[in-house]
Parts: sequence; C-alpha cells; structure tokens
Amino acid sequence: MRRLLTAALLAAVALTGPAAGAQPRAGGGRGAAGTPIVAADQASRAVHVLRSEPRSWDVARGTGVLWSWSADGQAGLADLDPGSSWSNPSEAKLRELDGRRYLLATASGGLAAVVGYPGREVYWAAHTGPGNAHSIDLLPDGNVAVAASTGGFVRVYAASAGSRATRHAEVPLRGAHGVHWDPGTRLLWALGSRELVALRVGGPADDPGLAVVHRSALPTRDGHDLAPVLGTKGRLWVTTGTAVYQYATGRRRFVDYPLSSRISAPGVKSIGDDPATGRILVARPEPGHACVWCTSVLTFHRPDGTKRMVRGAMYKARWWTSRRD
Repeated sequence: MRRLLTAALLAAVALTGPAAGAQPRAGGGRGAAGTPIVAADQASRAVHVLRSEPRSWDVARGTGVLWSWSADGQAGLADLDPGSSWSNPSEAKLRELDGRRYLLATASGGLAAVVGYPGREVYWAAHTGPGNAHSIDLLPDGNVAVAASTGGFVRVYAASAGSRATRHAEVPLRGAHGVHWDPGTRLLWALGSRELVALRVGGPADDPGLAVVHRSALPTRDGHDLAPVLGTKGRLWVTTGTAVYQYATGRRRFVDYPLSSRISAPGVKSIGDDPATGRILVARPEPGHACVWCTSVLTFHRPDGTKRMVRGAMYKARWWTSRRD
C-alpha cells in the first residue's frame, strides 16, 4: 500500500475528518442485534466501530457509529508525531488482556497503538519507523507484535514493560503484511509476500526473543491479510494478490473450504467470519475510488450483500470481536 494519499483523497479528508482535538463518540460493544464491525478509514483518519444492521454509515454525522478513535489531537501521543505517523490507518482489531478490552491499530506512517476500549487510555504506543506498519497483535504476556511491509520485518515489542517501551525482538520477513497470535498452537503467525511463517516467542517479557519454527510457501504471491477462521478451529484466512485461502495450522498446509469459488477474489485487503452468525466480511479496493487501495463498500457472504460508508475510504474492516480461536 502506498503511503501517500492522492490529492482527491486529501480533499475528502478535509471535508470529513474530525476537527483537531475532537473527542470520539462513547459507547460500543456488541448489541443484541449483531456483532459490530470495525473499520480503518483513511478519509477520516480514524477507526470506527459500526453497527452491523444499517445498510450504510455516515461517520461525519455519527449515523450507525458506536465508537471512534483517532490519534489526531491526542495530547498523550504528541511525542509520536501523529500528524505524520498516523497517516493512512492500516489495521484495527479488538483484543482482551487481563479482563480488559483494547483496540489495536497501526498506520502506514509508522504508529502502532493499543488503546483501551471504551475508555481510550493508551496501554502502549510507538513509532515503528518508515516501514509501513501494516498489522498488529497483542500477546498473552502483554507484549505487542507488529508487521511492517516495506520495512520487511516482524517485531515483538516489550510493551508489558511500559507504555512507551521500544525494546523489541525482530525477524526479517519480506513484504510482512499480517500478524496473528494463535492460542491453539501458541505461535505467532506472520504473512509475507511469498510465505506464511510460524514464530516462537521466547525470553522474558521485558526482553523477548523470536525464532522461526516453520515456513509455508504461498500458493500465489503478494500475501496480504492474515486472520483466524472463527467458524473452524485451527484455520487461518490468508489473502494474496489474486486469491483467498484457508490454512490448517495443525496440518501446516492450505486446504479447501466451503464457497471458496464465491469468496476468493483478487486484492482482498481483509476478511473474516462473524463468530455469532458465520457471515463473511470482505474489504477490497473499490474500482474508481480516489484512493486506489480503499473502498467505501464492504462485501458480505452467507448471505451475500453490501454496505456502504458515505465518503468512506476504508482499508480494512473486521468483525468487532476479541475471539482468535
């Protein structure tokens, strides 16, 4: 993903982005009607938790929005230069640690953050450098894994040591786009441009280590998204530049899955299944959008459908669940 917005998208940001210092809306959590959706929206430079029932959302008006967060205007993050480091939000996930829930977010400008939900307190944040931070996960010991694509690395930061801890372990991974801690294998899985790797996290929490224990070549090139298949234990969603796959972590190979002929598509930026209903959520670039890697429309399967964000430039969208199976 290129790091700079087009001139047209910059104009959209000026129209729809939150005012400096504006506080995001409170609320959130799963309602009785269904699992919410979280979207990393580059037009508003924010992460939004959205109701899943409406056919469209308007974040500028708050329509369908449960909760929002942006690094912009956050005094507690001023030392990390969010004006630059928060450019192009690239990831958003929900995770739990010690009974507390957190938003995990990255941006191509280099910012990685773990923020309390719904209170927005910063558990940990860092500027990871100019390597296009693309994905993030929270480990059971409170440390944080980050994948950076142009930087070509996967890191585990000793976040448990403090809110600005920068000590980290690192392994090189060409085109690193996705990272996921799997509780079943107790391994950190990371997706590069040509391979899926399993990493063992070792060492004390304040001085972590990383070691590659397995590598699987991708069926096609340009790996992008890595996420758990919540409807089938022991499987991961893997997207590439041309297709969507499932990978069995126990068998350590790619496997067939239902409706693959309808679900698989080129250029998918994110994919996931709702643990409550099994419905599949897909974000992929929208033809003709001012931002060539963004979309204002999310696609669904089981059942099929679409939902739209007014003036949106979403990069990834996920079900707002902390399950990682």
